[in-house]
Amino acid sequence: MFAYPDIDPKLLTIAENKEKELSAVFQSVEDISEANQYKVLSSFIKNRVCEADFNSGSGYGYNEVGREKLEQVYADIFHTEDALVRPQIICGTHALYLALSAITLPGDEILFMTGSPYDSLEQSIGITDSPNSLKEHGITHKIIPMLNGCDFDFDAIRNAISEHTKVAYIQRSKGYVNRPSISCDQIRDVVSFVKQIRDNIIVFVDNCYGEFVEAIEPTDVGCDICVGSLIKNPGGGLAPMGGYIVGRKDLIERCAYRLTAPGLGKEIGGSLGSLKSFYQGLSLAPKVVGEAVKNAHFLAAMYENFGYYASPASHETHHCIVEAVDLNDPEKVIAFCRAIQHASFVDSYVTPEPYDMPGYQDKVIMASGAFMNGSSLELSADGPIREPYTVYFQGGLSYEHGKYAILRSLQAILT
Repeated sequence: MFAYPDIDPKLLTIAENKEKELSAVFQSVEDISEANQYKVLSSFIKNRVCEADFNSGSGYGYNEVGREKLEQVYADIFHTEDALVRPQIICGTHALYLALSAITLPGDEILFMTGSPYDSLEQSIGITDSPNSLKEHGITHKIIPMLNGCDFDFDAIRNAISEHTKVAYIQRSKGYVNRPSISCDQIRDVVSFVKQIRDNIIVFVDNCYGEFVEAIEPTDVGCDICVGSLIKNPGGGLAPMGGYIVGRKDLIERCAYRLTAPGLGKEIGGSLGSLKSFYQGLSLAPKVVGEAVKNAHFLAAMYENFGYYASPASHETHHCIVEAVDLNDPEKVIAFCRAIQHASFVDSYVTPEPYDMPGYQDKVIMASGAFMNGSSLELSADGPIREPYTVYFQGGLSYEHGKYAILRSLQAILT
């Protein structure tokens, strides 16, 4: 009560009880954070990261030792042959489009094995017509819905694979579909299945929101290429921009050629003073991701207490940092997001409104009072204004901040 004088004491009592119930869950999250922290630290030590690595070049950015070393650090952490980690990759959607357009050619087909991809990718693929979409460049796609919303449909995948299938695509996080996130164990099974059908199919994982949530990554279970954003998990809340692509060396080379130009690839691209933030954010990422996962568990427990459906459930294992709650009322979605915004360090005085956001088919409301514009690892919440009026919550660089914001959101919903 002393810590949160503007929160109803009854809610604080419920919160205290829920934290006790979640103690074993929280310990499991902290164990994973510790394992990932050691993995990241070991890579820094192995690659002899030093202060000079934080310096950036100018112009073309030739011979940036720190940039090259950072990419080796990522490759070691993800246990891959190579990595591309650049500030010139603007966001997660850009990273995904960059990688997909780099590894496919006209006549190739992408098989989406986890249902429709995230809304913001629809124009990139060509589900919604757009200039320079993959569809416009002769790259087709098929979408395989998940069985019961949570399992790979192996029969449908087998039947859908054709001689044109080049990429088998997995989206780990739920996007704006309230389904469970994909575990690395599930990815292992589907990778093995696809490779048995044809071993030259590229298994591609959209890893956004999933990094460091488990003790292993998709690249540890056989995927060929894995993509994410630095203003989500691996940036640790400090990376000001950027994205990463890790995987097979030949695929990373193609991605680098697409990012810059054929023949130039990874050799150029100044880091624009971002290297220290990239390194330091990565060093903190396992701990910060753990805090975000604890926030997700706490959110689920508190809302379940009042009869709302949360996914994942409070005691279920999480495979990404996103927590979804069905509020069944557009006004409650709005109230939730406004409460999160008003509990933010930055722009707390701003009142979010639903609006037509580029790349989305419905009006979307977003709360993100972040130090880094668009950072989803910092405390944020959003949701499309469409049935069943689900809100998606993620992040919180500390559990304490997330806890307070969650209590404010619940108080707003209840009143």
